[in-house]
Amino acid sequence: MELLKLLGIVIVIVGFVMKMDSILIIMAAAVVTALVSGIDLVTLLETLGSSFVSNRSMCTFVIVFLVTGTLERNGLKQAASDLMTKFKNATAGVVIGIYGVFRLFFAAFNISFGGAAGFIRPIVMPMASAAVERDGKPIDPDHLEQLKGMAAGMDNVAWFFGQVLFVGTSGMLLVQSTLADLGYQVELLDLMMVQIPVAITAVAVAIVYYYLKDRQLMKRRAAGGES
Repeated sequence: MELLKLLGIVIVIVGFVMKMDSILIIMAAAVVTALVSGIDLVTLLETLGSSFVSNRSMCTFVIVFLVTGTLERNGLKQAASDLMTKFKNATAGVVIGIYGVFRLFFAAFNISFGGAAGFIRPIVMPMASAAVERDGKPIDPDHLEQLKGMAAGMDNVAWFFGQVLFVGTSGMLLVQSTLADLGYQVELLDLMMVQIPVAITAVAVAIVYYYLKDRQLMKRRAAGGES
């Protein structure tokens, strides 16, 4: 009887092998596991509901993927690329730098605006690539990979330093508690004020670095180093 409780695992394996709908497989496995374990329908629904609430941040993450995928399928990348035709002097370095400023601003309010999946891939990269390809030549794969690294690096710097500007984050509370253990009593607002110039400096340095990096890549492209 105890082995029957593993029937849900078998359903998941068989379902994925047969390439059936993922959500249907998981729900079927959950219902079957509950039935063979003696869990009634009401308890099952309560468990699913509580799990959904406790992991709602992950659900939001999944929803972002679905929305982004839907928008991409309906021309989001092309729209972002076409937008660059209206800004003749915009370069990939400028695009990445502007994104870093926005990422820092929203991170200061603990708003996860951006990210690799939700913003860099569907918007920043098409715009940066279009800025490079303005001369009519396709972008070199190595150049494209460099841009991906630059965009991801800017995202990390802006989010890492920006999220500590919000007094309610776990990182800020950790710093406060650590200082308290060392005998330093500080307020969260004071920590935020100290962090502001650090965050601005970090993002500014990243913007300058990636701008110069972009110019270096474009010079190599102009010199014929790319196909």
